[in-house]
Amino acid sequence: MLDASENPRRVLVVDDDRLVADTLGLIFGKSGFDARTAYSTDEALVCAREFVPDLLLCDITMPGKDGLGLVLDITRELPSCRIIVLTGFYSNLLNVREQSSKLPRPVGILTKPCQPAELLRHAAAMLSSA
Repeated sequence: MLDASENPRRVLVVDDDRLVADTLGLIFGKSGFDARTAYSTDEALVCAREFVPDLLLCDITMPGKDGLGLVLDITRELPSCRIIVLTGFYSNLLNVREQSSKLPRPVGILTKPCQPAELLRHAAAMLSSA
């Protein structure tokens, strides 16, 4: 939870499953974040340029450009944005770890489904290292 006297940290949640994105957005919103949601990587990039999130929470497997492509764009355009990626496919984990290790700074990796408390803990840890 964030102190109400602080400016709320901005989080952008990206998932092509609208229910997942909206639920995660609500979880962050109820925990004191300024949360926005996007349902595709293209929509997320447009939103990120306007919203300038402190944290990107992004699904990996999506139609069109996948989450790793978005992560590369965000690390280039918004270098101070922290990133957590989510995947529901355990078969993707090795590739996700490999790709994220090549990025200029650490990326959090979580598997779905993920408990809200665990997700919020990871988010707080990523943001505290900002």
